[in-house]
Amino acid sequence: MRRIDLKTVSVARSNTIRDINRQIVLNYVREKGPISRADIARETELQRSTISHIVKELTHFNLIKEIYGESSGGRPPALLTLRSARAVAIGVDLGTVKTTVATCDLTGRIIEKEEFLTDPDEEQTTKLIIRSVKNQLGKHAKTIEGIGVSLPALVDSKKEHVLYSPHFMWRNPRIIEKISKASGIPIVAENDANAAALAELWFGRPEIRDVRDFILVFIENGIGTGIVIDGQVYRGPGGLAGEFGHMRIGTDAPIECATGGRECWEAFASERSALSRYAARVSDQKNRISFLELVELAFQNDENALAALKETAKYIGIGMGNLIQGLSPEAIIVGGTIVRAWPLIGADIQVAAGEVVCQGVHQTKIIPSSLGAEPGLLGAFSLVLADKFASVSF
Repeated sequence: MRRIDLKTVSVARSNTIRDINRQIVLNYVREKGPISRADIARETELQRSTISHIVKELTHFNLIKEIYGESSGGRPPALLTLRSARAVAIGVDLGTVKTTVATCDLTGRIIEKEEFLTDPDEEQTTKLIIRSVKNQLGKHAKTIEGIGVSLPALVDSKKEHVLYSPHFMWRNPRIIEKISKASGIPIVAENDANAAALAELWFGRPEIRDVRDFILVFIENGIGTGIVIDGQVYRGPGGLAGEFGHMRIGTDAPIECATGGRECWEAFASERSALSRYAARVSDQKNRISFLELVELAFQNDENALAALKETAKYIGIGMGNLIQGLSPEAIIVGGTIVRAWPLIGADIQVAAGEVVCQGVHQTKIIPSSLGAEPGLLGAFSLVLADKFASVSF
């Protein structure tokens, strides 16, 4: 049983039950739609009249619409689904290589997007984002309700303030404040791994969405982790929880991590470490390749590429074994470009994790993300949509 926090508790008002019921109905439409009023009433045990009243409200505020299903001989059944014709959110995925700014509807479907290379200079990247956001607002200003920003940084999500981005060496950048001031739209910012974890809850395949306790391990140039406990992202004081990429797992890693150390997980198990291992195996050091090119070589049975990936997989698994040993999640979800190599290294990761975990510890599934190539963008959308579906009051 959860202990009530008297410092933050809000007492129930007369409209609390109505708001909760409205939220429940909207989420039934989102997750199980198209769905009939009768099915919602049967599953929720709410009165049909209550359902009808809530549906009328949600329809008035352009959140849901009525469509007709296939007839079985009589009148076609009336079914409820989300209204998906308009843009409701802007997502900003500020990545280490490129930045994407896009709009989405209530279902998270991308309406239009713009991409550009991320400039290491904070001011220049901020200007490019603001220009793109204003361009999107020029087309959808009447319907956009919020902006979500996902970025590789320590973020105080309560204050919507970026503390530090080790990749860019940005300390206390004012990027979120500047976007907010320029757009005049409510903004939610989050560390990219936390945002991707939230996206798994909202957009992941059913076997992931139904898991209440999991860890999202986001592997690209660095390693980030998003912790989900009882269906909610755990951020810790100041939003700094989940920095497992910098836990120590050895010495003398092939590369330095973002903070300059050679002892932490990121230095042993990131994309950059795999590329470094490959470079050490080949004689031609001049022709640098990307991680995707390394994966492609491995699929073509290049021995050096495959060996570099498998050694990296071993260290990925060691780190995950530590997470399982300490937190015992239902699942660990692996996101990032590393998922492209899953058929080659998935089993190696599972074996290495199992060798770390003591006997008798809960068996944790390690599965690749199903979010595709843009988990950061879906994470940015989720920051707005999650609030939309979690708090429906008019």
